[in-house]
Amino acid sequence: MRVKSHDVIVIGGGHAGCEAACAAARTGARVALVTFAADNIGQMSCNPAIGGLGKGHLVREIDAMDGIMGRAADAAGIQFRLLNRSRGAAVQGPRAQADRKRYAAAVRALVADSGVEIVEAEVTDLLVEDGRCTGVETSIGPLPARAVVLTSGTFLGGVMHIGERQIAGGRVGEAGASRLALRLRALGLPMGRLKTGTPPRLDGRTIDWANLEVQSGDAQPAYFSSLTTHSDVPQVDCYITRTTQQTHDVIRGNIGLSPMYAGRIEGVGPRYCPSIEDKVMRFGDRDGHQIFLEPEGLDDPLIYPNGISTSLPELVQAAIIHSIPGLGACRIAQPGYAVEYDYLDPRALDSTLQLQALPGLWLAGQVNGTTGYEEAAAQGLVAGLNATGRHWVPDRATSYIGVMVDDLVTHGVSEPYRMFTSRAEFRLRLRADNADLRLTPIARQLGCLGTRRSSIFSDRLAAVEQLTTALKDTRVPAAAIPEVKGDGIARSLWEWARFPGVDWTVLQRAAPQLSAEPNVVETVLTDASYAVYLDRQEQEVARVRQDEAVIVPRGTIFRDIPGLSNEMAERLQKAQPETLGQAARVRGVTPAAITALLAWIRKTQLSAA
Repeated sequence: MRVKSHDVIVIGGGHAGCEAACAAARTGARVALVTFAADNIGQMSCNPAIGGLGKGHLVREIDAMDGIMGRAADAAGIQFRLLNRSRGAAVQGPRAQADRKRYAAAVRALVADSGVEIVEAEVTDLLVEDGRCTGVETSIGPLPARAVVLTSGTFLGGVMHIGERQIAGGRVGEAGASRLALRLRALGLPMGRLKTGTPPRLDGRTIDWANLEVQSGDAQPAYFSSLTTHSDVPQVDCYITRTTQQTHDVIRGNIGLSPMYAGRIEGVGPRYCPSIEDKVMRFGDRDGHQIFLEPEGLDDPLIYPNGISTSLPELVQAAIIHSIPGLGACRIAQPGYAVEYDYLDPRALDSTLQLQALPGLWLAGQVNGTTGYEEAAAQGLVAGLNATGRHWVPDRATSYIGVMVDDLVTHGVSEPYRMFTSRAEFRLRLRADNADLRLTPIARQLGCLGTRRSSIFSDRLAAVEQLTTALKDTRVPAAAIPEVKGDGIARSLWEWARFPGVDWTVLQRAAPQLSAEPNVVETVLTDASYAVYLDRQEQEVARVRQDEAVIVPRGTIFRDIPGLSNEMAERLQKAQPETLGQAARVRGVTPAAITALLAWIRKTQLSAA
């Protein structure tokens, strides 16, 4: 029987896998997604929420490339909040609490609509011919393909820890990918172990809600997708409580039972999302730690207590929960646990997330040392598009996706990588509100943009350009803007928009003919207020791109370059930078070393000519 061939095979049905499969399918590629169980596609393994600071930017960028995460989050959102609303637009981040069941259902529907073929099987091996990955071996037979995308999440060699108990698997009730883990290690790849964790799930019917602090959502939701105009999903409140001194005493008294502190876990956990054990032991002076009680769904009594991830024994977890205000009589429906898993040093990848040692194999998500749904999905988008032959290397000046990919392949990871706005040098340009203006034209060029989104984007782009022109061309006297006490000079509305106290209402009063949709106004007025700084950043971006344009020849032996010390040569040899810009960002590499490298590259190019 002739085996069916695909253009791209994606391993894993999590956030990275679904985004990779749909991205590849949007280009017209024949795509198969291989997963243990089709019903588990799109599951939220940990917190039922999407977005946040930095992470929300990634979701908007995925959406700008016609990805699916933003649409699924909007379809399942039961509370929407724009974080950092009181601060500048560059560091604001949309976040949505999601109904877990609705989110998974929305993802499965979007995957089905994309034409991706679902294959229920375990991937047991990689097919390799002439040093290139040409498909996968599965529990139901071989599946040949031109390209493979591996998105194994926490399942690659996954082991769950609850106290002294160790359970093989990457998520409760699901087996790990042990054979595939052994296969990758046999390739001699640079691999290690990381860990993450999750808190116990609580029965909301046993919580005393009366005296807890309420956290409501925004009256006007900030949706993730430009395709979303409204939501009919009922909105709910979240609640806040805190740990107590009794909580901390329970943890300190049982710390020896923690797998991490007992030495049973070798993997490093995320510093920015520590377990409650770590919080108490590392920040012993705190009198309490905030806990956000977040509903898992509209018709689900389970509550996710965000802030108390733990792998202590179940009886200790119960004592911890019962020491917290509002949770004195609370029942634990599922204990918290830590999960340890294999990851690949992302410095073994190129900037498209292809494995340099095995062309034809791309990796995305937690297997690359990241943490979070959003980081995983963004990598899936990059890997899925590149696996089809649509070459796309996102850069730091254009997207948070580019910042993340460059960080990973240049620096590697020492702990699970999480996106923050502080990681981006050009964050005034990389705002959540202008993600489509930055990236949707790229999606068009790559051929992964649907007709509906293309039409919506064309209309928005025209409206932004029209309002920008109107503000720059409309000049009014100072008397028309009494909110600004100053020199009496007439200015364009574009210039007036930079002054504190000048908002859309003020501008419309000065020029009643102005009209635009709220999302257009937001983008244009933010551009106007940041204009001086954006002009400076444009100059910086131009300089950075000059460096990025200088290619470091593949296979360079850095110790042979005159002027490079042994230390500099060793750092660069390990990092294997693809461009001069990447070389300059390698930790510890000096400007003098970059100068020597550039001189050698130019001399090599002249010799070749």
